[in-house]
Amino acid sequence: MELKIPIPRTFSFRRTVASHGWYQLLPFALDTEKWQLTRVIDLGEKPPVTVFMDGRKNHIRVTAARPLTKSDAAIVLRDARHILRLDDDLRDFYLATDNDPEFSWVSQQGAGRLLRSPTVFEDLVKMICTTNCSWALTLKMVTGMVENLGRETGDGRRSFPTPESMAAMPLKFFVDEVRAGYRAPYLKELSERVASGELNVEAWLTSELPTAELIKQIKGVKGAGPYAAENLLKLLGRYDGLALDSWTRAKFFEIRNKGRKANDKKIARYYSRFNEWRGLALWCDVTRDWL
Repeated sequence: MELKIPIPRTFSFRRTVASHGWYQLLPFALDTEKWQLTRVIDLGEKPPVTVFMDGRKNHIRVTAARPLTKSDAAIVLRDARHILRLDDDLRDFYLATDNDPEFSWVSQQGAGRLLRSPTVFEDLVKMICTTNCSWALTLKMVTGMVENLGRETGDGRRSFPTPESMAAMPLKFFVDEVRAGYRAPYLKELSERVASGELNVEAWLTSELPTAELIKQIKGVKGAGPYAAENLLKLLGRYDGLALDSWTRAKFFEIRNKGRKANDKKIARYYSRFNEWRGLALWCDVTRDWL
């Protein structure tokens, strides 16, 4: 079953998909030869469905692995739009970068949209799995959760686990099967809080709280320190934070400081001219050579 989604003039499928490492984490997969993004979409009580997304000149082609009802197709289209950030308004960001010769490439190449999961819960779990570890370990942790707890599609893939399925598992599962280390109790507690209704992370998407207040709420989740919180903010559409880590610092030294080390204040000053877009400007800058 094939669906089509119109795209904005400034949208780049490749720049969006490869904007950061999420495309490597299940239930995403990317065929780099075809440049086709695979994703398992949860359909509630029905079995999940695998969809394949391809970038075309004027639209995204979304192909489902099985026939869909009208309501199922609506869920798939909604999630695809959300994943690819098709409804994000980046006009002010492009106005700011177009006036800077070092950043005018951003709008020309359709950069600036950061791939995200269908739910804030999934993005938050994955963000916690990126802290203080190698990317190989992040891959292992996420794969362990999806393969053990995800619901199976008709073609053998699995969805991202629900908060309820994660909450039902003993702490030992996160230690032994997920190999989450010190994060194990954090993942267990987060899923319990969300499953019980105590914590509504999905509300962060539309929250009217000032960013400083919202980041306090995010950091109230154990395991979500400043780095994870500021990166999650970007997936919520707020770009105030720089989310500096060893990789972004090293990349800044290389491309903007002639290979010499610099303190975080200097990095912050460099991107301060982009105001509320500074975190997105930094990320585009350090990932420009990815494509």
